[in-house]
Amino acid sequence: MMSDLCSHLVESDYAVSQDYDCIVQATGPVASNHDKDERTELTQKSIQAEDKQTDCLLETESVPEHSVPQTATEQLTVMPPHEQVEPSPSSSSSSSFEIVDMDPLKQLYEPVYPHWFYCRKLDSRDTWVPFSRGDSQKLEEAFLSGQDPNKIVVATDGGRFDVYLGQRMRFPVYWEQAATEVRRCSWFYKGDKDSRYIPYTEDFSERLEEAYMIALTLNEWKMRIELSSSEMVILHNPKLMVHYQPLGISDEWASSPAENSRQRTVKRAVESISVEIPPDEPSQIDHLMFMIHGIGPACDLRFRSIIHCVNDFRSASLNLLQTHFKKAQGELKIGRVEFLPVNWHSVLHGDATGVDKDIQRITLPSIGRLRNFTNETLLDLFFYNSPTYCQTIVDTVASEMNQLYVIFQQRNPEFQGGVSVVGHSLGSLILFDLLTNQKDSSKSDNRSEKAKSRNPCTEEAIQTLPEVLQELGLSEYSNVLQKEKVDLEALTLCTELDLKELGVPLGPRKKILSFVKSKKNRKTCTVNPVQHSAQEYEENATLDSVQLTICQTTEEKEDRDLLQPLLSSSVSTVDYEYFDVGIGQVSINYPRLLFKPDAFFAFGSPIGMFLTVRGLKRIDPNYSFPTCKSFFNIYHPFDPVAYRIEPMILPDTEIEPMLIPHHKGRKRMHLELKESLTRMSADIKNNVLGSLRNAWQSFTRFQIPALPPQTDCDATMPPQPELEKERKAEVRRVVEDTVSTKEKEEMDIKVGMLNGGRRIDYVLQEKPIESFNEYLFALQSHLCYWESEDTALLLLKEIYQNLGIILEHVQ
Repeated sequence: MMSDLCSHLVESDYAVSQDYDCIVQATGPVASNHDKDERTELTQKSIQAEDKQTDCLLETESVPEHSVPQTATEQLTVMPPHEQVEPSPSSSSSSSFEIVDMDPLKQLYEPVYPHWFYCRKLDSRDTWVPFSRGDSQKLEEAFLSGQDPNKIVVATDGGRFDVYLGQRMRFPVYWEQAATEVRRCSWFYKGDKDSRYIPYTEDFSERLEEAYMIALTLNEWKMRIELSSSEMVILHNPKLMVHYQPLGISDEWASSPAENSRQRTVKRAVESISVEIPPDEPSQIDHLMFMIHGIGPACDLRFRSIIHCVNDFRSASLNLLQTHFKKAQGELKIGRVEFLPVNWHSVLHGDATGVDKDIQRITLPSIGRLRNFTNETLLDLFFYNSPTYCQTIVDTVASEMNQLYVIFQQRNPEFQGGVSVVGHSLGSLILFDLLTNQKDSSKSDNRSEKAKSRNPCTEEAIQTLPEVLQELGLSEYSNVLQKEKVDLEALTLCTELDLKELGVPLGPRKKILSFVKSKKNRKTCTVNPVQHSAQEYEENATLDSVQLTICQTTEEKEDRDLLQPLLSSSVSTVDYEYFDVGIGQVSINYPRLLFKPDAFFAFGSPIGMFLTVRGLKRIDPNYSFPTCKSFFNIYHPFDPVAYRIEPMILPDTEIEPMLIPHHKGRKRMHLELKESLTRMSADIKNNVLGSLRNAWQSFTRFQIPALPPQTDCDATMPPQPELEKERKAEVRRVVEDTVSTKEKEEMDIKVGMLNGGRRIDYVLQEKPIESFNEYLFALQSHLCYWESEDTALLLLKEIYQNLGIILEHVQ
């Protein structure tokens, strides 16, 4: 029986091994007795090593039947006689077999290790993106934990997303966005028109893996896995697996699926496909930063939302941490900075306000695309100057930041770092007004005491009419005034004729009118800079001219009416330390933030222009935000929306903005070339002027009849070319020293207290191609900050410098 079974295997050239490591092949050359002995010894060792399971079986007609263990016959599959194929004859022998060294051909089945992916919309197409290896491992461990998957939630992407394992869905934590599908992937396919590999569903991947295991263990390829009646996957061999998809036109005469199908390449395991797996983010968070967008729903030229732009900015910062803070990150001194987007545009243009419907009713039908673009973007500027919608925008920004801060604290209870804010375009102006109107609780008591000591009308505002009359010695006229229902406010509005009609004599009338006049003068004393000494003005003058609060009491309304004539003129400097009045700005209520920002970064900001339009010509050097210590105005040199801040603080000083270094540690080549040409032109100019001066002197001097005799001193003088070289070197050193001294002096300039005495304006370096045409790249310059590595590095440098971490120089 055993010999018959082996003859079947020999004739069909068929080798089986689920637990075997060797293959029997019909090759042709006759095996010698020495080969047979070695083969027998190898078989015996394999049997012993596999615990009664045979690794290799080689039988010829001379081998006894009892030499094969009985357990091996139970694992062999015999092909039917009608499917048996005669072996091809060999040139040297018609029926002989040879054992081949099987180490290079050994193929043990190993289960595939899946990797988790999530689906993302990219260019209106579904794109499958892999999780980082750490997140994928967490998802796989949760999947294999044996718990109810409907109750398992795994935080991924640095805690910004939650994956609900039972639903296979990924939900954002800090912003509103559609949930995306999550998939446990092990098999992938890619067509001719596909740029990325697409994972199969989990159920079909299990079918493919099961078929692959059978084909590999039984060495039985050409296996078909049917997806439908006309769609299939054929496993040709471990390296070639094809997915055949019908073309839509059936051909009954096609001899193979490839002739009537569209082929897709099939791959097993994520290691076999070309996909970039993102690195794991550090678990430690050192700083939290909120980023507020400007006008419109799109933040870049690709019309992406603030969420996608912040994701790119976060990725750039992670890469810069690995290159510029490599040592500190390797020593686990730092982790990462978390950037969270704040979206206010969707709330303003949502159904709650109904502003889009109102605007659409009055929009002309012509040039529809341009008008829609204007309604969605440029109108945000007018909305911010509207009392109704300005309050909506400010409330949305403040509430969003407060809500995100609370959620972040709940999910990261061990967080002890600081918080900063970033505003782009109009978002920077919103933050500027919001931070200007914050109240520092630690300083409010001291300010109120100073205000009372310098503004006596605050005490009188709480006095009653009988108390005032008693103070003036006119208590007997209290009943007369109360009979006419005259209170203290009405008394200040009474004229001398009104008091005379009430029967008040001339003497008491004059006392009352003098009191009313002195009260009005005391109300206006704090807004009149002439009545303050220079020391008091320098100590207390601030930028509260942009404070916008609602006048809630009658006295505040009266104060505002009295101050209105002064506010109409922007010539005089006004102190708004104790009066909540704005210049050219709507009156709204600014909410209080739950945190005190460490720094405020403005990208492409129009703050300077808006303050000037509001009537503010100068920012007091002593002014600083009540709750924020630092302020940086970052802009591109070709940005049409950006304006400077430092000239408003130091109007009489002309200083250049600070040049932001390139993230690779030096200036851009074209800027260095421009500076070199500038120095070279200065040298040429000096040489030309010197040559002309020498020529003119030679023409105008008197003729000398004879040369004087050469002295020893003249003989020791160096030749003229050497003197010229020394002079050029000296000029070059002077120019370089002047440039370096100028840069050092500009860094040491104290520019007010808005940034703690440090510089405020920082300018990016334009790219070489942008230098050819400033107008062509103007719009792109306003939207370049989200992908600017130089900007991200400046933020990281300022954040970690406060933590004692020094930026590493990259060569």
